[in-house]
Amino acid sequence: MTKTQPVLTLPHDQIEAMQLEGIKKSLAACYENIEFYKNLFDQAGFDPYGLESLDDLKKCPFTSKQDLRDNYPYGMLAVPLADVKEIHMSSGTCGVATVGAYTQKDLETWGECFARGIIYANGSEQDVCHVCYGYGLFTGGLGAHYGGLDMGCTTIPMSAGNTERQIRVLRDMGSSIICCTPSYAMHIADTAIAMGLDPKKDFHLRAGIHGAEPFSDNFRADLEKKLDYKVLDVYGLTETMGPGVAIECWEQTGLHLAEDHFYAEIIDPETGEVLPDGEWGELVLTTVDREASPVIRYRTRDITRILPGECACGRTHRRIDRLHGRTDDMLIIRGVNVFPSQIEDVMKTFPQISSWYQITLETKGSLDVVTLRAEPEHNVSFDSPTEIEALQNEIQAALKTALSVGIKVKIVEPNAIPRSEGKAKRVVDLRTVDA
Repeated sequence: MTKTQPVLTLPHDQIEAMQLEGIKKSLAACYENIEFYKNLFDQAGFDPYGLESLDDLKKCPFTSKQDLRDNYPYGMLAVPLADVKEIHMSSGTCGVATVGAYTQKDLETWGECFARGIIYANGSEQDVCHVCYGYGLFTGGLGAHYGGLDMGCTTIPMSAGNTERQIRVLRDMGSSIICCTPSYAMHIADTAIAMGLDPKKDFHLRAGIHGAEPFSDNFRADLEKKLDYKVLDVYGLTETMGPGVAIECWEQTGLHLAEDHFYAEIIDPETGEVLPDGEWGELVLTTVDREASPVIRYRTRDITRILPGECACGRTHRRIDRLHGRTDDMLIIRGVNVFPSQIEDVMKTFPQISSWYQITLETKGSLDVVTLRAEPEHNVSFDSPTEIEALQNEIQAALKTALSVGIKVKIVEPNAIPRSEGKAKRVVDLRTVDA
């Protein structure tokens, strides 16, 4: 069972002392074992052995997603490969994915961090934890799974998909906590209702730990009404660990950071200046004790703020507000991170398709639906609908393989995509804000 509970109420000066000691070790490990960080620190004139306070970290340069991509696959390891017990990767084709590596201790830390979400959900080893995040390179499934095991729960590794089977297991096994994307939880609820079931009576859920994509307060309220449970938001990213970096408690007033493992700053995304608590900006994370692939001042591109004051739950770890968007063009589709450039990379492998395309995102029912409208080259004829349909199917299959998310492809007539004198409008987001 997790030993995490005592640390959740430590006086904050003790937490800060843990952070300072851990970051000192991380800086040394990065400088001595990762060529990228040695060059970065040397070029910036930053002394990795001179950190005397957490405030001194402001002198350290930032790390970006592109830095991690440029050092794919093993360039950001701080330990020998033999010490790495597990690897996860963000979505992306070869050469653009970011790699998260874990020693055995890193895996134990991950499980402990996610287990805090179960504690925040008033859970215990008596709970049945139903995990229907996707398992595999995506961190969602195994992160929640390790959390359930660390907590001592009965853990069901359902993974995503096969919704009617999910519903049967939720009914039969008495699942009390469900872990998945919020849109999939809504899809489960809507499907169960369409089957003539009453989730309030037929399910046994008390809480859902939902993340990997944004959702509004109205969406949360609708979920809670349909499933008669409490929705807790969870935050994480492959580059720092996976889900469990921060999780909401029962109060639903911000996500508690696992501050003994992560140090958070909020910066002005334009100037890089560190902002005070309460101000909105870009979240920057430094791993305190990660062994395999530590990151220093990693720019997440996620917009949030550190909430001032302590939570009514009595836990002393600082809270971040729920995310208010990103500073880059990344799309989050059913929990999978997708960049328009990745879609374009796949399209480039089809000589029949021109460079004119547009991505449309819509909400149908409770799920995001993505449609790629693309114009053909002028030598492609629309006289054969069968050939056009075959090409659409081929592109759809290639996108599914590359991005791990379904995208509907529609080949349209030449000049059907709107032109612009400025930047091309590549993404049209028609998803309802309060779906």
